[in-house]
Amino acid sequence: MKPIDRRLFLDRFLTYVKFDTQSSEESDTYPSTEKQKELGRHLVKELKELGLQDVEMDEHGYVFATLPANVDYDVPVIGLISHMDTSPEVSGANVNPIIHENYQGQDIVLPNDPEQVIKFDQNPELKHCIGKDIITTDGTTLLGADDKAGIAEIMGTLQYLIENPEIKHGTIRVAFTVDEEVGTGTQYFDVKKFGADYAYTIAGESLGEIEDEPFCADPAYVTIKGVNVHPGYA
Repeated sequence: MKPIDRRLFLDRFLTYVKFDTQSSEESDTYPSTEKQKELGRHLVKELKELGLQDVEMDEHGYVFATLPANVDYDVPVIGLISHMDTSPEVSGANVNPIIHENYQGQDIVLPNDPEQVIKFDQNPELKHCIGKDIITTDGTTLLGADDKAGIAEIMGTLQYLIENPEIKHGTIRVAFTVDEEVGTGTQYFDVKKFGADYAYTIAGESLGEIEDEPFCADPAYVTIKGVNVHPGYA
């Protein structure tokens, strides 16, 4: 079995963040922005090049693919899911990723906006990153690691399994979704078509962390009607 090459994942990630895939809360289309499909089409191409089966992007922008089992006995079908869109709150255009190699616990100043500083004492997660590489933007855009890091992890894993057939596995279904950041990522997701017995969204924080219950919320809008009065009498 070949050792895992981190470039297998890093190069893909650096490619994916260059796609501007911001979703929009103001749109009445699905997906909310057409540009999400640009990354979808790129992923379809890559999945086909890897040799996966049932590769498609449907009319809603969801990308699906299958890595067939390489065992001759029944095992559950596992699903791997990540979303392609990034937050509408910060620009995702012209992303310039920067790799901070061998991080040593210092504050990280983002060069194109020096007022943007990732402070060590305000981000406890950084203590787990000492000695490792950290990827940020230059300070002018969102990085888009949520969830293009997840996409890169899935794509790299698929490639690794294909290149190392001695690793036995059942059927793996893959889905890349749209509009997760605006709360409608599963609006048209066909669970039956996806066909997984168990599925995992690859979008965590810490290595080895598993969340067994998702965040769930609904918006509430309050309208207050009153009478305009002079503040001296209110």
